[in-house]
Amino acid sequence: MASTKCPKCAAPVTFDTGTKFVKCSYCESQIFIDRSGAGFYYAVPFSVAEADAIGLFKRWAAGPARAKDLDKHAQIAGIRKQYFPVYMFKRDVKGREEVLVEPAGSTTLPGLHKLRIPAGDIKIFDEGFDIGGAELVKPDIEMLSYMDSLPGKAKEQALVYFPIWRMDYVFDQKRFEVVIDASTGEIFSANFPARSSTAYMVVAAAGFVAFALEGLLALSSLAVAASLMALTVVGIFAASYYVARRL
Repeated sequence: MASTKCPKCAAPVTFDTGTKFVKCSYCESQIFIDRSGAGFYYAVPFSVAEADAIGLFKRWAAGPARAKDLDKHAQIAGIRKQYFPVYMFKRDVKGREEVLVEPAGSTTLPGLHKLRIPAGDIKIFDEGFDIGGAELVKPDIEMLSYMDSLPGKAKEQALVYFPIWRMDYVFDQKRFEVVIDASTGEIFSANFPARSSTAYMVVAAAGFVAFALEGLLALSSLAVAASLMALTVVGIFAASYYVARRL
């Protein structure tokens, strides 16, 4: 048997070696046991339902940086409801409290190094917490591995299960993945089908050449050059509008 102090009430807590989770018999706090010591065990509830997550993805896919009609032609290949484990470190840095979040599980998913714990939404993870059928991803990174690189002095450390929607989609016969923060709706993507800039560059180059030639023409006939420049402006505007709408 091993023992530690409850981070909430400081009561002694005994547990079997190798145990990751234990409840304090005095204050009933759920405690996460790591080689670096004891910490609280929390979860953030889902605020974004599956249908809302798909809607957020569609709006994101319609953005100007994404491929044309990605929102219409992307085929969702799968969506998974998960609780992903992260470590939350509250640190006193020169008299100011900072909250740092680091992954507690090995992952290549995008954005999981940028998660932010929403203030006021964190809940104690105990038997009464409803995970709503979500998959619990097990932590496999020791909290201790982050301790030496953290600034300031420790105030609190905790394991927090963070809600995410993990979505796979197919576009142009290629598979992509996004992570949707199920507390704020923020979307993370390591790579996505990008809109080609070639057409915009062609329009810009054509406009530059036209204006350059018209500038030379203005040396001999200002009125004719001005008329042609006006037509060029209209033409560039029309071409740009077409590219934005169609390509």
